[in-house]
Amino acid sequence: MNLLRMSRLIKQRRSPIHGNGVFAIADIPAQTELIEYRGRLLTHAQADRLYDGTSSSGHTFLFTLNENYVIDANVDGNVARWINHSCAPNCRAVVEESASGKRREDRVLIETVREIRSGEELTYDYGITLGERLSPRLKRIWACRCGDPACIGTMLKPKRQRAAKAKAVAP
Repeated sequence: MNLLRMSRLIKQRRSPIHGNGVFAIADIPAQTELIEYRGRLLTHAQADRLYDGTSSSGHTFLFTLNENYVIDANVDGNVARWINHSCAPNCRAVVEESASGKRREDRVLIETVREIRSGEELTYDYGITLGERLSPRLKRIWACRCGDPACIGTMLKPKRQRAAKAKAVAP
């Protein structure tokens, strides 16, 4: 199925996780490309100038495309911008590199990682990384509301592995 046809299997509505969400309106098989994450293409420097100092809201429609570009779904974004974060996601974001090698033509596709039932909310792990120390204040700002029993409480990725995990892989 093509992306246009798949995007007709999803619908935006209010979410119990946070604000708006995107829901399946039919059963969707695993490993299905659902929708492209769209918006205005910015360089990292442009995004920094436009959105500097806004990380304190815990809300963004910026998606890092590659080392050169960011997608800003605040402008010309589609329904993919409303897909919420979860610590136990049923989708994932995949960066598809352009066959021509032109980094500005790379795309972000949202695809299912397992079968999704009609009525189920679509989610993926945002994998947010910040350049600063992950203080309790930042973790609260970027709080996760997914409700999964294994929820880590924040959308932010840890800067380093916990000691227990590091010991588990040590020889």
